[in-house]
Amino acid sequence: MEFNDSQAIYLQIADHFCDRILKKQWKEGEKIPSIRDTAVMMEVNPNTVVRTFNFLQDRDIIFNKRGIGYFVAEDGFKKTLVFKKESFVNEDLPKVFHTMDVLKLRTADLERYYSMYKEQNVND
Repeated sequence: MEFNDSQAIYLQIADHFCDRILKKQWKEGEKIPSIRDTAVMMEVNPNTVVRTFNFLQDRDIIFNKRGIGYFVAEDGFKKTLVFKKESFVNEDLPKVFHTMDVLKLRTADLERYYSMYKEQNVND
């Protein structure tokens, strides 16, 4: 995974985990990779992964079975969806709206571009 400088690494890993849950690559109740395995896979310090796991646990997206590992919460999909929607609406949409204003784009333009995007990304 390539990280960018605009967001903390632990949050980028959390986004990656959320994406996997929302795409149903990890199902509710399913065990997820351990802290150590995630650190090796992402090439980061295990403390960074601990921070990610704590962040996701605080939002009830994952939970820890002591001595066994971490799992997607039973309502992890719903909690992830709510969390990601709130983040998008509060953080990303204001930037999109600002850019739309600057570029004189209308919502109809976005609908057209979104349709084009969906056609090109049929498997998503």
